[in-house]
Amino acid sequence: MQEENYHIPVLLEECMEGLNINPSGVYVDLTFGGGGHSREILKRLSPEGELFAFDKDEDAKNNAINDERFCLINDDYANISKQLRMYRKMKVDGILADLGISSHQIDTAERGFSTNKEAPLDLRMNRQTGVTAADVVNSYDKEQLKAIFKEYSDLPNSGFLADRIVKMRDESPIQTTMDLVKIISPLAMKGKENKYYAKVFQALRIEVNDEIRNLERMLVQCADLLKEGGRLVVISYHSLEDRRVKNIMRNGNLEGRVDKDFYGNVLSPYKVITKKPIVASEEELERNSRARSAKLRIAEKKGEEYE
Repeated sequence: MQEENYHIPVLLEECMEGLNINPSGVYVDLTFGGGGHSREILKRLSPEGELFAFDKDEDAKNNAINDERFCLINDDYANISKQLRMYRKMKVDGILADLGISSHQIDTAERGFSTNKEAPLDLRMNRQTGVTAADVVNSYDKEQLKAIFKEYSDLPNSGFLADRIVKMRDESPIQTTMDLVKIISPLAMKGKENKYYAKVFQALRIEVNDEIRNLERMLVQCADLLKEGGRLVVISYHSLEDRRVKNIMRNGNLEGRVDKDFYGNVLSPYKVITKKPIVASEEELERNSRARSAKLRIAEKKGEEYE
């Protein structure tokens, strides 16, 4: 499977600059996918450099890179510390995470990520385990569904949406993507149906894959893994992700709490490199419209004397 057909890497050059790559260093690509970012990192590494990549999607194995400096780990990035310890890597020079789902996942109909292709309502990143989106819409009660749509997609009519799903599933189980689209279509604003469907599917995908909790677990581990001067480079695609990334980089915690020392200095393990997130250029958007919502943030691990 060719990487270009699997996923076009977003903000590629900006990520490489952000990592500030040491040719003999150890790097981690937490979201391997088609391998676009990983291949670019390897180009910049010397024979002494190493790259570890994570992806819990079995399909990503088809893109594994035949390079002795490269190791693909088929696991969730929430287990980054545990997995790297198995390879005796206690400190690394840089960590990259592109939090978006891949073009391959969207375009492969049977995965259920697309809102305009008939498929089982799945939405799992790892199809070997866990509940599917069909399980969620057919078993969660109305209040649970309302909370998911409100928290994960900020849908203003989340209560009406949850109520309609519960009523319609009593008539017939919701099994496919198009089953769900037909049910929710009357609630979408005319002319903005696709955006509405995307938000509903986003909320279900986040719930099915426990994305927010796993993101939080990953982010709190990165500071301890990075060497002094090491870089954390993260691309997020919606405010739930971006808020947590921004908080961890600016304040060293997920909540955005500002803790200061006796002298008034913010107690964070990071120095923020990007005061404002980097977004895709118009030229990149012409090549890859899926980069439109991408926000890139970069932080550098401070020395111990600053912590």
